[in-house]
Amino acid sequence: QVQLVESGGGLVQPGGSLRLSCAASGRTFSNYDMGWFRGKQRRFVAALNGLGTSTWYTDSVKGRFTISRDNAENVVYLEMNSLKPEDTAVYYCGARADGTSDPWGSWGQGTQVTVSS
Repeated sequence: QVQLVESGGGLVQPGGSLRLSCAASGRTFSNYDMGWFRGKQRRFVAALNGLGTSTWYTDSVKGRFTISRDNAENVVYLEMNSLKPEDTAVYYCGARADGTSDPWGSWGQGTQVTVSS
């Protein structure tokens, strides 16, 4: 199991940008798909596979958000551009075994993103 710590949230005006980071420790990082989720129900936002060669996004963030990872540093990022008020939420980082459909888990504590003028 990996341990995850999110950071990078904050207050930003509509149209602005933020970059979230999720630092992982524990097991071999590249053995895990990594994802970003938001809200109390942890709704899916974006994910990528262990090598970062495949990415997935929910429709509402396509073209605005970019997920990436640095396996040498054990970090996954979420670059968020053209932010909208409806992007406001607590953002969580999750992990699951690479290449599986296992449930997402190993949740971090979350980082608050607020988009408001």
